[in-house]
Amino acid sequence: MPDESKEGLDRRHFLVASIATVGASAALAVNAGAANAQQAAAPSTNPSSGTAYTGDVIDGKKVVSALDVNDLEPGKKHALYFQGVEMPTGQHWHVSVVVAKGTKPGKRAILVSGVHGDEMSSIHTVQTVMNQLDPAEMSGTVMAVADVSRPAVESMQRRWPNQGRGIDLIDMNREWPGNENGATAPSRHAGLLFNRLLRPNADFAIDFHTGTTGFEVTAFNIGGMDLPEVKAMLELYPVGQIFDNHVYPGVLHNAFIDVGIPAFTPEIGAARVLDLDMISLFVEGTMNVLKHYGIVAGSMGRTGKDVSVFVGNSAFPILATAGGIVEHLVKLNDKVEAGQKVAIQRNSFGEVVAEYTSGVAGEITGQRSDAMSEPGNPLVFILFNKPTPEGSEVYPE
Repeated sequence: MPDESKEGLDRRHFLVASIATVGASAALAVNAGAANAQQAAAPSTNPSSGTAYTGDVIDGKKVVSALDVNDLEPGKKHALYFQGVEMPTGQHWHVSVVVAKGTKPGKRAILVSGVHGDEMSSIHTVQTVMNQLDPAEMSGTVMAVADVSRPAVESMQRRWPNQGRGIDLIDMNREWPGNENGATAPSRHAGLLFNRLLRPNADFAIDFHTGTTGFEVTAFNIGGMDLPEVKAMLELYPVGQIFDNHVYPGVLHNAFIDVGIPAFTPEIGAARVLDLDMISLFVEGTMNVLKHYGIVAGSMGRTGKDVSVFVGNSAFPILATAGGIVEHLVKLNDKVEAGQKVAIQRNSFGEVVAEYTSGVAGEITGQRSDAMSEPGNPLVFILFNKPTPEGSEVYPE
């Protein structure tokens, strides 16, 4: 191993040590934002009752500003647009909604994707599940929303480009449950969707995601296994990792849980691509969940009992301390030990400027996929178990 300068060591220690500070600051910011939202004048957060058609039709699909799936005809699939937040032009962002309503009563499932605009495999997973459903053979309903963060999806980027007060890039998955009268378009959009579309029609919910642009992840699920219904759903997927943690404040699955609706988040590989092999695992698992709740009939597919599942309650981030090209020495899902070297970094001369080791024993759950990195970028996340986990955690992105 090359000698490291004192400066290099100090910078790395500073960056790793600062994670806790970053997380605490982010949590304080989220809490402050939530307090401000509660003080703002806003419509009731009680679920809306009844379906409200705007009278508009887009590409042959009716537009609603509120939806009650009980109003829809049984035994059919219904394709609608939901009228979301208003743009500066006075027009609205419209969100695609498909509802498969069974002929018999039963549980109501919500499948969400497109909260981040660069997560294509999550959208394809939801579409594939919906294409497998036959409402004539179903009990209950399954609602799919494929493009929640419409302006982010249009540009295939993670964050919502908000122009209200100059150009901001806002992560919509830190805005839930939103505020219909909030300060930003993503907050208002989240409030409209949660109050008028999602919450009123959900007995359980699944919010599908992938890694972000420049960072790929394994096939894993995120959710709190302290909740029996969530634990049961998490274990119905034939994927190799479960992150047993409630993670960030403001994420959609936590907004559902806060109002008593079991929910969790699958993570499906890399952003901006379709990973068909990984998608098939999550389609199989989601169909298992629908069978578990009696929405569709049939025998279970593979579950967590059929694969080797690593369950961790925390993720250890390794941040870049230098600029240069990153070479990973381990792969996704690899087991690592504390002190094991996991990556090296070279400058433009090919000289090694940094080496990175794991601080914990666990499994690789995420890696930077962009070959170049500047200081502060996450390079690796390692799923592991803390002896005494403390509530939700906030991670550098």
